Order: sequence, then C-alpha cells, then structure tokens
Amino acid sequence: MKVGFLYNHDALHQISHTAPVIPALLRYPGVEVRVLTSSDEQAARVRALIGAEAAARVRFVPLAIGRGAMTLDRVLRFVAPFRRVATLWQNRAAFAELDVLVVPETTSLLLRERMGLHGLKFVWIPHGAGDRSVGFRAVARQFDLVLLSGRKVRDRMLDAGLVTPDSYRIIGYPKFDTIGAGDPPRLFADNRPTVLYNPHFDPRLSSWYRMGPAILDWFAGQSRFDLVFAPHVMLFQRRIHASVEHRQLHWRPDVAGRHREDPHMIIDQGSDRSVDMTYTRGADIYIGDASSQIYEWIARPRPAIFINAAGLDWRDDPNFAHWHLGEVVETIDQLPSALDRAAADPHRFDAAQRAAFAATFDHTDQPAADRAAAAIVEQFS
Repeated sequence: MKVGFLYNHDALHQISHTAPVIPALLRYPGVEVRVLTSSDEQAARVRALIGAEAAARVRFVPLAIGRGAMTLDRVLRFVAPFRRVATLWQNRAAFAELDVLVVPETTSLLLRERMGLHGLKFVWIPHGAGDRSVGFRAVARQFDLVLLSGRKVRDRMLDAGLVTPDSYRIIGYPKFDTIGAGDPPRLFADNRPTVLYNPHFDPRLSSWYRMGPAILDWFAGQSRFDLVFAPHVMLFQRRIHASVEHRQLHWRPDVAGRHREDPHMIIDQGSDRSVDMTYTRGADIYIGDASSQIYEWIARPRPAIFINAAGLDWRDDPNFAHWHLGEVVETIDQLPSALDRAAADPHRFDAAQRAAFAATFDHTDQPAADRAAAAIVEQFS
C-alpha cells in the first residue's frame, strides 16, 4: 500500500498535525510512505519532525509548477491560494501512483472532484481542534476516513451528518506527540508575566484588523507585562484576506516598526516558534479571538482573554465555545482590567478549561500517531 502525506500550503503550521504519523506507519509491513511537498522548507520541517531514521525510509517527492503558473502566483498569491491548486493539477501523475493520501486540509479533494483521480482514498487529520464553523463543512463527507482528536469534534460532526460510524476514528492529537515533557520555555529574561496575543486571520472574527495595532501600542506603553505577538501564521502571508465563509474582505494592517525594537515585546509573524507550541507553552496569559491554538494553550490551564471585536452574539453559538474558557472583552478600554483580573485570579477558569481539554482531546497511553497509523492500515489494507 502506497500512502502519501501531502504538504501543499503557504506556511508550515499544518505539518506537525500529520507528520508524526509517518514513523508509526513505517512500522507496518507492506506500507510504503511518500512525502509530497511544494517547498524545500516543508520537506526540511518534515525531516526534522520524523527524524533521520524515518526520513531515510521515506520517498520525498517535490511538487513543482511551471513558469506560467509561477508568474500567475506572484500576482494572485496575496488574495487567493492559486499555487496550491496549480500544484495539484500539474502533479497529478505523482498522486496517481498512490493508494491513500493523508492531508491536514481539504483543497486536496480537487484531485478526485475535478482532476480525475477517482481511485485515490483520502484521509483527513484536521490541523487543529477548534470551534470555527469552517472545520465543520459538508466537504468532510467526501473523505474516506477522518481522524479526530476527541469526542467534542466527533459529536458535532456526527450531529451534522458529516461523518458516519464507519468513516471516522478518534486518535487524539498527533501534534502533542512532538512536544517533550520538559519545562515550558523561558521567553524573556525578566520576571514579568508574559502575554501571548494570538489573533486569527479571518476577516470577520479576527481582532487584528479593527484593534490589533492599538493593542500593541497599549502594551508598548506599559511596564507590567511582556508581550509575544504571534498571530496565526497566515495573517501576514497576504495583504488582503477574504473570507468565503463570512463573505468579508479586509486589508491587513502592518506592525509598527517601533514595536520590533521594544525589549519587552517579541514580534513573530510566522517563525517555527509560532507553530511548535513554544509560545503557547511559555506564556502566562492568552489573548486571542478565533484561533484553535486556545485548545493547545489549555493543555496547562491558565488565564485567557478573548476579544469580540465585531460585537458578535456568541454565548449560545458552538463556533465560539472556546470563549467560555476565559473573559470576553469588546473594546481596548476593557483590556487592562481584564488583565488585572487574570493576574489576580489565574485559576478562575481552570475547571472549565480542564473539562474542555478532556472533551477535545482523547488522551491514552498510546501515542496519537500510533493510533492514526493503526486506523489507516485497518481501514485500507
């Protein structure tokens, strides 16, 4: 059985959700693994995650596109994922050699829907375990196997008819397999509480477009907290962000240059540290809006603050279930007092966070990657 792992994105954040499964799958006789990547950076990241021994047993397949597609991508890349689709189309032959394709996203289904590869089986391991409606779309029905982190996501998908008892398995969260048991990383040399500001890129839900630069200004003007600004890695990949889901378009503001020189601020617009849980493990207080990283944050309960920049009616909306895991503010003026309360009573939401974590991630003594590999072999052998 030839199993492919596809990495075909502008950033590297999806890789750690599926790459840990590769070494586990190699332990099965008769399974050949191929890693298909659309950039050298992706291939290097996969190699780093799976280790030299596993990498030596894997066939890495670079996915290139022609000069014409590259030219079009330079024009369209800041507003649309043109290159991802072109990569699929121009490398159909490489995908046609596979029996199974494991992906952390859904665009790859175009290979079967529009590009004629009807015999290829698709496995989806979602890159995150958040609450946004984009993770619960009808496209999930097209996968032959969906590997889920826990009962929260499972129940919502079953209720919506997106999976059937035969089309999913609960495996836990492979990304957690990449994190050691050591102490959280130290982010600053001083002893101030460290705040992580982690806005999303979605034009409707993100706080960055309406309030983000002013939030950085506020932190620059105070001396009580250190700040890590590490947004979703896609926020600064494009100048204009469009949400098909919410039918909104926003021009993305930049970070003021003066903040990059502040010794009490880390500005990280998309390094490895922004996707490998360095900041979610090392900070003390979380500020965010729609990112699924909140569920990685609550692996160790700590204060969280959510910014409802659009004034949404969120309390009974399952897409904002995570906003019950901390305090919600709607203006910058409300932020200082929310931070004061978080610092004064850091355990206020611990019980809610522990319950949410247990519902979101099914943790057992068996690594999630091993569970995923077993599910794939059982389903398709």
